[in-house]
Amino acid sequence: MKSSKVWYITGASQGLGFTLVKKLLDSGYRVAATSRNASTLQHAVGLIDKTRFLPLAVDLNNPDCVDESVQQTLEAFGQIDVVVNNAGYGMAGTIEEIPEQDIKNIFNVNVLAAIDVTKSILPVMRKQRSGYIINIGSVAGFAGAPGWSVYSATKAAIAAFSEVLALDVKEFGINVTVVEPSGFRTGFLTKDSLAYIDSKIEGYNAVKSTQERYLAANGKQPGDPDKAAEIIIALAENPEPPLHMLLGADAVNRASQKIVELSAELDKWKSISIGADFKD
Repeated sequence: MKSSKVWYITGASQGLGFTLVKKLLDSGYRVAATSRNASTLQHAVGLIDKTRFLPLAVDLNNPDCVDESVQQTLEAFGQIDVVVNNAGYGMAGTIEEIPEQDIKNIFNVNVLAAIDVTKSILPVMRKQRSGYIINIGSVAGFAGAPGWSVYSATKAAIAAFSEVLALDVKEFGINVTVVEPSGFRTGFLTKDSLAYIDSKIEGYNAVKSTQERYLAANGKQPGDPDKAAEIIIALAENPEPPLHMLLGADAVNRASQKIVELSAELDKWKSISIGADFKD
C-alpha cells in the first residue's frame, strides 16, 4: 500500500507544511511532523493516533535535537521514506537596511536546517536503499523580485544544494526534488512568517513598489495550498520525480522569462567568456 510510507515534515505548524500533513493523514499515511510546539501542532491537526501521527517539538538549528527527532520517528514507525524540508520564512527589505544577525538567522532556518535534517536522515535512507527528499524552495531562488535579495539567496542555495545532492545519492536509490512555488494562499505574507524591513532610504523605488504590491496580495495569491499538497504527494509516488518542480502559473512564467534572458545574455557574451581559457 502506498500509505505504508512514512513522511517526515519540518515546519508543519502552518502554511503548506500544515496542509500537507493534513492531506497525508487523511490519505492514511504515517507522518512525523516538526514544530516549535508539539502539543499545539497536535491540537491543530486534531488527530490523536500514535500509530500514524507523531508531532515533534524540534529546534531545527540544534543538530542533536534533529537527530533525536529522527530516532523518535524510527522508534515509532521503523522507517522514513519521504522527507520534506519545509521550514522557513520570508524576508523583504533592502540589503542596506537588513541587520546582519537577521541575515544569519534566515540562512540558519531556510538553508542550514534543511542541510542538517538531510544529514541526519541520509544514513537511514542509504541503509534502506530508497528514499525521497523534497526541499521546498521558491521561484524566487531562480527569478527573484526587487526587495527579496536575502530570501532569494536562501532559496537559490536550496536549489543548488538539491541539484548536487541528487547526483550524490542517486546510486542509493534516493530521489531529490526542489519544489519551487510562486505565491500561494498561505500565511507567508503575514507578520508571523515574513520579516519585513520598511525602507527609510530615499529611492529604492523598485523595492518599495514591489513590496507594496506583494503585501497587498496577502490572501489573494493565486496558488491553492491543497492542490500543491496533492501534487507533492503524487510526486512521492512517481518512480522518476523531477529534480525541479515549479508550482503555479506565475512560477512557470517567471522561470521561462529568466531562461530567455539568461540564454540571450550567454550568447551575447559567449566569445568573451570562452576567451578566458588558455590557448593551445
